[in-house]
Amino acid sequence: MDTELLKTFLEVSRTRHFGKAAEHLYLTPSAVSFRIRQLEGQLGVTLFTRLRNNIQLTSSGEALVPHAESMLLAWARAQHEVALSEQQTQQLAVAGTANLWDAYLQEGLHRLYGELPALSLRADIRTPEQMTRALLGRTLDVAFLTDPARIEGVYHVAIHTMELQLVSSYQHLDTAKAMAQDYIRIDWGTAFNTQHAKLFNTATPPILHTGSVRIALEYLLHHGGSAFLPSSMISHYQQQEQLFVVADTPSINREVYAAYLPGGERQELIDRVVALFAPPP
Repeated sequence: MDTELLKTFLEVSRTRHFGKAAEHLYLTPSAVSFRIRQLEGQLGVTLFTRLRNNIQLTSSGEALVPHAESMLLAWARAQHEVALSEQQTQQLAVAGTANLWDAYLQEGLHRLYGELPALSLRADIRTPEQMTRALLGRTLDVAFLTDPARIEGVYHVAIHTMELQLVSSYQHLDTAKAMAQDYIRIDWGTAFNTQHAKLFNTATPPILHTGSVRIALEYLLHHGGSAFLPSSMISHYQQQEQLFVVADTPSINREVYAAYLPGGERQELIDRVVALFAPPP
């Protein structure tokens, strides 16, 4: 299977537009269309329905997406392993959600390279669904996430409790005012959403709803508002008097989990890596 065909298929499935996919892949629209026809010919199925500008995945196309992702990850990992230098004797693939990298995992990465200088690491941002598929397909060694997937065979270990605090760019607000005045809703996962709904009963829609803590933080600093941010990220901005904790609002704790398939040949290395991503006592 030509990996370029799979890359093109995934880009069209993501953009739902041949022209946009062509721009992102630095191809012409006709080249993108030709690649999709090639892939459909090899598989003997139709992958997209094409009705003017309305491009949708068929059921066969939907089924191909996780397989295409797994195959490309496996190929990238094979290339990585083959290219290892003599100084890099160990190789591992890890992934986490974007928010966890921003709020927590980056510090673990620094500790990792301090303790394991011979390690060749592949570190990616993935959705929980993508990480689960990659774990089961053995193209990913360790996944970091806040909502563990209850899938047989995948082991989860809690490595950190992340405290989320409601902060505001405005001083002296209570909870009601903070939630009503330019509130930014960050998606911290299913458990957070459940607890948030129990604690706060507000009819005011958020001024911004985002899955990225970086987007929320930049908006807060430039335009003002309130949001739940990890306590580890806000101390600098508190000292600069740019952000203020809303004192009467209870914090919401989220567990960070490391997930992996136990018992493989990399188990000892995985145990060391997971321990290094956990914060020091």
